[in-house]
Amino acid sequence: MKKRRFILIGMLIPGVLMLAGGCSNKLDEGRAEKGNIVQVEYTGKLTDGSVFDTSVGRQPLEFTIGAGQMIAGFDKAVLGMKTGESKTVTIPTAEAYGQHRDDLVIVIPRSQLPESLNPAVGQQLPMTRNDGMPVTVTVTAVTDTSITVDANHKLAGKDLIFEIKLISIK
Repeated sequence: MKKRRFILIGMLIPGVLMLAGGCSNKLDEGRAEKGNIVQVEYTGKLTDGSVFDTSVGRQPLEFTIGAGQMIAGFDKAVLGMKTGESKTVTIPTAEAYGQHRDDLVIVIPRSQLPESLNPAVGQQLPMTRNDGMPVTVTVTAVTDTSITVDANHKLAGKDLIFEIKLISIK
């Protein structure tokens, strides 16, 4: 009886290992799906060809598809890709950072600013939204009586082009 158990276990273990290995390979060779954790290498460009960000030469970007960690168009572009596959996609404004919103450009009287603040155009300042969430704004104009800040993302209102290579699917 003990011999049979040993033989049976001996026959099952290689099968279990083969299945476990098969699952791992199947995931690596499969296509990226919602909920997968993926690693990608990317270069982001504007329509004029200028590069605004890249992961080339750094660690690959890791995120979960569909978890809201990426702009919608980037998530959508990675769906269905295979490990090792590369593609170039154009992501329209609506699936990137949205349209530039005029209501997010705010004029603040200097009297409401700390006296120690010496704002300059291009400077980024931390602010708090009405709901308590922190936001970084960019100073776009400075006068003797006020400053103008923009809370839009710097890529709002722009179509984006991404070169994406899927490195791994976990």
